Parts: sequence; structure tokens; C-alpha cells
Amino acid sequence: MINVQDFIQALSLQVLSPTTRVSWDIHSAELNRPGLQFVGFYEHFAHDRPQVVGLTEMSYLESLPDNVRRERLEAFFSTALPCVILCRGMLPTDDMIELAAAHDVALLCTEAVTTKFVSAAMNYLNKCLAPRATLHGVLVDVYGVGVLITGESGVGKSEAALELVKRGHQLVADDVVDVCRVTENRLIGESPETVRHFMEIRGIGIIDIKAMYGISAVLMSKTIDLVIHLEAWQEKKAYDRLGLNDDFTTIMDVRVPQIVLPVRPGRNLAVVIEVAARNFSLKQLGYSAAQELDRRLNEMMMGGK
Repeated sequence: MINVQDFIQALSLQVLSPTTRVSWDIHSAELNRPGLQFVGFYEHFAHDRPQVVGLTEMSYLESLPDNVRRERLEAFFSTALPCVILCRGMLPTDDMIELAAAHDVALLCTEAVTTKFVSAAMNYLNKCLAPRATLHGVLVDVYGVGVLITGESGVGKSEAALELVKRGHQLVADDVVDVCRVTENRLIGESPETVRHFMEIRGIGIIDIKAMYGISAVLMSKTIDLVIHLEAWQEKKAYDRLGLNDDFTTIMDVRVPQIVLPVRPGRNLAVVIEVAARNFSLKQLGYSAAQELDRRLNEMMMGGK
């Protein structure tokens, strides 16, 4: 469901004819340009999508005799449309306003050119309709990498994030992270509005990161590029010491690179997370220190034969 007023405000639309509906039952981020419908073709008409009228469609309508145009528009508006948007600041004909009101269809207008408006509207709808989930963790931006810090309660996630903020990085969400899957392989995380910019530090309580460290210390949202899972150090557990094999976790059917960091007294987690973010960026550019060392060792062994 798409809230009508949110849609209008987010895309800076002017209301030419209002609707009594509070929301639209829209399930796709696609829009429809009804050129074929104005001609009379309705066999494959996506009537449940926002209808975008550009210069071409409007010019065609205006070229029709009044009685023919009204007949075409009557058939168009009677198909349970959510809304009709006129682009380029074009003004509707009198029969468009009359029929929109009669069928309770919102008639809207934008100054944007058609292609730019379609792109903006699809981005907005895609975000609104994206699958969502709530995760327990801390999301921070470290050198441009969205790092989701997970782990058991009390393991030190918030303390590590606070140290990262002090070192110039940015907090997105603490404790509760709202995640939406905007594409098949891209996740975006943000904080619930009620706790946005707040952080809980055991022994101190709730602190406001934005008020304490400034606007540059927080972000509204961030892609989740890397998951760092903190766990208490286990003496008998074999931890990865080379990094030749990449590990992944799955969040909402999206595979995300994951690193397991053991926590023990005296270990500076913030510095280790910074290094992990830098190393992740290098791997994205095609360079792996572990693979480079492995290559050199193989060359050395081959040369000794």
C-alpha cells in the first residue's frame, strides 16, 4: 500500500483534482504511460499502476475532437486507476478534471520532464515496496563501507561503534536496524525514527550521538556491504588467520560478506573493524593480501625446485 499524501509530498506533486482515498493498492514499482489506451487498446493495460502523461500523450489527446477525446478519457478513467500525473507542468483539459473527480482518481501535476519524473517515482516506489526486516545489531559507515556489527547482547557492539564515531566514522543505527532489500542483491539499513541517533552504553545509559558529536557523525541510511560478527574468544576454536576463503551470511536472501571477530580484553575492536573495512574495499578492487602472499610463497617454492 502506498500512502497518497506521502507520495505527493515525496515527489513534489501539485494536486489538480484530489481523491478521497488515503492509500493506493500498488504492488509494483513500475509506472504506465497510457498512449495505447488513449488510442483504445486495453488488452494489456496495467491499470493498477500510476499513469504518467507526457508531452506525446497530451498532444495526441488535444488533437482529438472534443467528443472523441471525452469518449477515450471516459474509458480510461473508468478502469480503477490509482492516479494520473501530468508532466512538464502541462494543464489538463476540462473533461480530464471532470472525469477524474467523478471516478475519484487523483489528478496530479509535476514540473519535471517525463523521463526524470518516471525515474524518481520508480525509485520512491521501489523503496516503499521493498521487502523489510528488523535486525539486532549496529550499522556504521566506515570509510564508505556499510558495516553491520552483530553479536550477542553485551559483547561490545555499541562500544565498538562509539569508538568508531570518535575516530570520525558515522553511526546509522544502534541496537535495532531496519533493513530493506531494494534490489535482488542490495540491502539498505536505517534506524527506526523513534531511536534514531541514540545509542545505549551500559553503565552510562542513552546518549545522543548527533547532539554530542555533530551532524557529521550520523547518517540516515546506508547499504549493508559487510557483516562483522563479534563473539567471545573461545580458546579451542580455530579462527581464520589467513583470509584466503571468504565467508558469507544471508540476509533476506542476499549473500553478504561476513567476518567473525573474537573479542577478548585488550583488543581494540574499532581499529580491527577499520582494517576490515579497508581490506574489504581492496578486495572489491581486485586485490587480496592473502592471495598475494600465497602467490609469493608458491613462486618461492617453485623457484626452489
